[in-house]
Amino acid sequence: MIKSRIIVAEDDPITRMDICEILIAAGYTVVGDASNGLQAIDLCRKHKPDLVLMDIKMPKLDGIQAGQIIMKENLVDALIILTAYSGKEFIEKVKTLGALGYIVKPIDEAKLIPQIEIAISKGKEIRDIEAKVINADKKLLNTTTIYKAKEILMEKFNLSEDDAYKKMRGLSMDKQCSIVETSKSLIDFYYNKK
Repeated sequence: MIKSRIIVAEDDPITRMDICEILIAAGYTVVGDASNGLQAIDLCRKHKPDLVLMDIKMPKLDGIQAGQIIMKENLVDALIILTAYSGKEFIEKVKTLGALGYIVKPIDEAKLIPQIEIAISKGKEIRDIEAKVINADKKLLNTTTIYKAKEILMEKFNLSEDDAYKKMRGLSMDKQCSIVETSKSLIDFYYNKK
């Protein structure tokens, strides 16, 4: 089993040490610990962890601000907020952040480990879905590009759809490039020619 890599951002050194010890004892790899939001961001940029445990109230940059940057830059799969506050205003801020967990202190292993497991699992699931969406968008764009190039050849040379595709395939083989690259070249050539 691959150990999940975690960063702990907590300004209280005793609490931070306790959390790190719980994580290590549970088999996780703590790749860094931070006492403020700026350090947390730097550590995330350096290590790209699976999960960040982030305290809300920290000096220099609080957990919400740091979390926004970390999530915006896609530096982590999952974020769990740690806090001594359970007020609605904090929960609302955390919901807009995209965090996958909210743990009210004091922290104990019985509360922490299940939250971590669920957050890491859901974080990876979200990343997989995002990758599939990006891949589907790319395939759709490529299909649209090929179709557009086929239409140009059909119109310019009075070819059937099948013959236009064969011509594109032949051009791709001659140029030793993908049919998508050939399609883009054809589109650029005929549209820039106008």
